[in-house]
Amino acid sequence: MTKERMIIPRSEYDRRIAAIQKTLNEENIDLLVTHACECESANVRYLTNFWAVFDFVGVLVPREGKPILLTGGPESYDFAVEFAQIDDVRVHPMYVETSAPEWDKPTNPWYYPAILDEIGQRFPVKRIGIANTNIIPYTIMEDIKKGAPDAEFVKADDLIMKHRWYKSEIEIALLREASKITENAIARTVDMIEPGVREWEIQAEWMSQISKLGAEGEGYHCWITSGPTTYQSLCQATDRIVARDSMVQLSLGAKYNGYCGNMCRAIVLGELPEKHTNMIKVALECTQDTIAKMGPGVPFADVYNDFQKKLAHYGFSGLNLYGPAHGTGLQECEGPWVDNRGSLILEPNMVFNIDVWIADDQYGVRFEDGVLIKGNGLEELSTWRREMIHK
Repeated sequence: MTKERMIIPRSEYDRRIAAIQKTLNEENIDLLVTHACECESANVRYLTNFWAVFDFVGVLVPREGKPILLTGGPESYDFAVEFAQIDDVRVHPMYVETSAPEWDKPTNPWYYPAILDEIGQRFPVKRIGIANTNIIPYTIMEDIKKGAPDAEFVKADDLIMKHRWYKSEIEIALLREASKITENAIARTVDMIEPGVREWEIQAEWMSQISKLGAEGEGYHCWITSGPTTYQSLCQATDRIVARDSMVQLSLGAKYNGYCGNMCRAIVLGELPEKHTNMIKVALECTQDTIAKMGPGVPFADVYNDFQKKLAHYGFSGLNLYGPAHGTGLQECEGPWVDNRGSLILEPNMVFNIDVWIADDQYGVRFEDGVLIKGNGLEELSTWRREMIHK
């Protein structure tokens, strides 16, 4: 008998809203507006447990009072009423999908002028914080400005992200489960990798395994790449047949109730060129050293600088994309980023993916595992065969 999925209780979402409102008052911001689409749902899901399908969605958090969820069309309205952990759900026609029908079912449309007028009955809306500034549509911003022509608009992406840096007990439990599913599914998938299979067949096996193990889906559009495309940091599985004397790069992560596990492993079939073999060995050493270095109170800069020294020692300077670790949670890749561009330190309840990527224009490799910073050290969320896996 399969076990029930863990869920985040309504009280957790209420706590998050209250914490955001406390920050809004501290920052003298009257209203926070977030935005989400199907591929960028994290902030809205963090606040409400609702994720966009087809239509777009926004959540308005006033500095006092109840939040409002806006989405487009009657389908998304019913969907949001069922799943969103807030009570005030409304249809805003500008949040509808890009190729939408003319609805036969009646809706009660709300535009920003009416919404902001309603909020303005309680307090003046003078400063509006906009999160997801890189994806919020121009038409929606124009509608917000119609409702608040004299308001000051401020970039508020970091305001919500900094709350997401620190995971609660239930979030940590979900990340542990996402990592466990990811790890077990990869172990089962590696068994079928051999010369002659196609990249998409490996991915199909992986997706079947995570579904059987209880995942809601992939944490991101995962991929398998092999042979001549392992140097690509982002890729997708293709019809390519896996060949003898090549490497297969697994970049895979399961999503469990919104939270993302992730692992990257290198599968070696036969013999590789010495340059590629050395690159894999250095990436593994950097991964292990980064894990050994990380712990509560350690400056980000120390971890990053040690990583760069290691790359330089082996002649791989400039072949990485960024630092050796980044935050993870509702997005597989989210802030904070471990680098030397600030004064951040590792703190308890932060969760990171150790993400060591090295590539030139011919070969590449990535190792990735999740870790939790604890008060007394570090917990590794995935460990399976952190090695050059030979088959």
